[in-house]
Amino acid sequence: MSTPTNGNGPLAGAVVAVAGAAGPAGRATLLRLAEAGATVVAADADAARLAEAVDAARYAHGGATVTGDTVDLLDLDAARAWADRTEKEFGRVDGLVHLVGGWRGSATFAETDLDDWALLEKLLIRTVQHTSLAFEAPLARSGRGRYLLISAAGASKPTAGNAAYAASKAAAEAWTLALADSFRKAGGDGAPPAAAAILIVKALVHDAMRAERPNAKFAGFTDVKDLAQAIVGVWDKPAQEVNGTRLWLTPQQ
Repeated sequence: MSTPTNGNGPLAGAVVAVAGAAGPAGRATLLRLAEAGATVVAADADAARLAEAVDAARYAHGGATVTGDTVDLLDLDAARAWADRTEKEFGRVDGLVHLVGGWRGSATFAETDLDDWALLEKLLIRTVQHTSLAFEAPLARSGRGRYLLISAAGASKPTAGNAAYAASKAAAEAWTLALADSFRKAGGDGAPPAAAAILIVKALVHDAMRAERPNAKFAGFTDVKDLAQAIVGVWDKPAQEVNGTRLWLTPQQ
């Protein structure tokens, strides 16, 4: 077991796992967590992209402990093994940031393809189920554990062509709030031992998107760097203030 030592940032000594770490939001989150002093344990199904993301975070923050692990989060046993391995190696798990994403939609409600639902149910719901079940106990043992789901405003106000996506996000939110209730009950009359919360965006934007569409306004979108900052900021508040809440990073619908 190694002892996390990543400097004196606000998350110094913390160990944070990031699921779906290889995309633009994942990369920004790895960078910000490492900058904040956390030991970062990243996972993704895409080994090559994950390695690039981990290397970028290490390079940007020399001395930071950032590791990568190819994990099939559609396999509950694999998710549990990842959680167990992380806690055994680093002695604790203080966070799980769920960034596994995906989108499918249609022009109209009538044109909805139920194959889209079959895919999104796996990506957006099943991975939440597996990571929450795998990390609930380690997060509760941490003393400062946080389970953070990144969701979309469309879950609260679905549109005709986004039925499958919005329903998947809404289900993932409900599952996360059930985890929050589990933490609340574990705390009894006192503070919960950990917190589960939801960060809500309209959509995400990053530098490459802006370069590809220089005239686009991306109104209401959240930059992945701002999302990463909001993620780190969740640890600034006590668990009882965070647990079971929705943090809107775009105007609430």
